[in-house]
Amino acid sequence: MKFSTLAVHAAGIGVLGDVVPSIHTSTTFKQPVTGGPGTWEYQRGANPTRAVAQQVLAALENAQHGFMFSSGMAATAAALSLLKQGAHVIASAAVYGGTYRFLTQELPRRSQSATFLADLEELSDADFTPETAMVFIESPTNPTLRVYDIARLADLAHRNGALLVVDNTFLTPYLQNPLDLGADIVVHSATKYLAGHADLIAGVAVTNDDDLAAELGFAQNTLGAILSPTDSFRLIQGVKTLALRMERQQSNTVRLLEWLGTHPGVEALYYPGSHSPEEAAIQARQARGIGAVFSLELAPDVDQDAFVSALGIFTYAVSLGGVESLICKPASMTHEAFSAEDHAAAGIPAQLLRLAVGVEDIDDLIADLDQALSKARK
Repeated sequence: MKFSTLAVHAAGIGVLGDVVPSIHTSTTFKQPVTGGPGTWEYQRGANPTRAVAQQVLAALENAQHGFMFSSGMAATAAALSLLKQGAHVIASAAVYGGTYRFLTQELPRRSQSATFLADLEELSDADFTPETAMVFIESPTNPTLRVYDIARLADLAHRNGALLVVDNTFLTPYLQNPLDLGADIVVHSATKYLAGHADLIAGVAVTNDDDLAAELGFAQNTLGAILSPTDSFRLIQGVKTLALRMERQQSNTVRLLEWLGTHPGVEALYYPGSHSPEEAAIQARQARGIGAVFSLELAPDVDQDAFVSALGIFTYAVSLGGVESLICKPASMTHEAFSAEDHAAAGIPAQLLRLAVGVEDIDDLIADLDQALSKARK
């Protein structure tokens, strides 16, 4: 099946012929007196509605196993819970603030450590130690939109006995499939594009490795950060329109980049492939588009606060991936956990703005940015 068809039909038909999955809210299920536990026992361990959601997300990522969590960070934490005592992680200096917080504050409590590299394209065998157990990446990165060669990093990690975990939130399985490129685990904040309407929080981790799946399943049940049956149902429904939404959002993004690229009020634009011709080639090779998030820096004669305050359609808020267009200041919002030194290493200056483009009419989006830029000129 093509992606759009799979997104609609991966949930299958219910036992009653229902084309929309049922919501099973029971926390417990009657068990056989003999012969061991039944298929469904207790909701934390397994739930029919969550099982369908996991089936759908795994199918879209070309994965054999999927696990739904109560947030994107819960999915990331589950992947990181696979690390043994003393393990070392290599990550990009530009990574989501919540992931950075976990790597810098939670790992040391577990006698584990992380190293952050400004440019993972420069990662080599020399950066690995005997303790290095995982390379954790985003491609594109948040919020600098740097692009990394997933296949190369997978080969490098595996050669050194490490796993490659990829956060695929920005591009979604509609535009990129890291497992096909050699990644071991893919995680998403399903809150974003997968759900698509800024009205539920969810996370997912998928893999094709049976042993890793067993460990992720253990983490899901043991840590208990599960997705509720109702939110599982709503996520299944949201995913059905993922392709439609992403097409509109990406189309709007391309138009905005073209328009902003010639505007005197904009000093710099950052999007997947903008850093260098080499990264543009990587993006074209491993993905099917650039997504719908980009960052910018305003010209010196544009007041940033005045610009943001003047916007009428772009809402000043964190998050991304919903149908509404948003704008935020990563340094003080999504990446506030970073130290000043780490902001500099990651290339996240105070004046950087991140835009998440929605499905609104492109003419309205351009008009909103245009009038805000005009009002904010000093």
